[in-house]
Amino acid sequence: MLPTDGHGGGAPPSGADVKRGLEALKTFRRRIDTLLREFEGSAGSSSKVGTQKVSRASFSGTGSAFPEADGLYSQYDQVHERLTSLSKTLSQQIEAMGIAVHGADVGFDNLEDDLRQRFWAIQTQVGREQGATGRERGGRPDEQQGGHGSDKSDAGWS
Repeated sequence: MLPTDGHGGGAPPSGADVKRGLEALKTFRRRIDTLLREFEGSAGSSSKVGTQKVSRASFSGTGSAFPEADGLYSQYDQVHERLTSLSKTLSQQIEAMGIAVHGADVGFDNLEDDLRQRFWAIQTQVGREQGATGRERGGRPDEQQGGHGSDKSDAGWS
């Protein structure tokens, strides 16, 4: 039978252990903040990806009937929109992670209201986008066997 002290029978964490954990969180948060700044300044930021777009006329000129070029542009446009969306989502997720680390540091009950609201706004937005992506895939986003994003992978399990 396991002890009910919440520490698995070991000694409770010391003040030094808690302090080291807090310092690790603060270091992690600084790294996240740096990563977010670097990402927003890079060519992968959603604003820069959004402006890098090829026009339909680039595929066959204007006014000419060329169904293959229309199809190619349609696919290009879908991929471009998705890349722009993914870039924005990545930026938001990094921001949310920074807020979560700050909340773990100061206590979630002590987190400023604007940060708490921003965190939940990001989570809601990302959830909507993931739901829309699932519908685009026929409503079955996790039915890939062992693919990225699948929690049903048997990799590493015997």
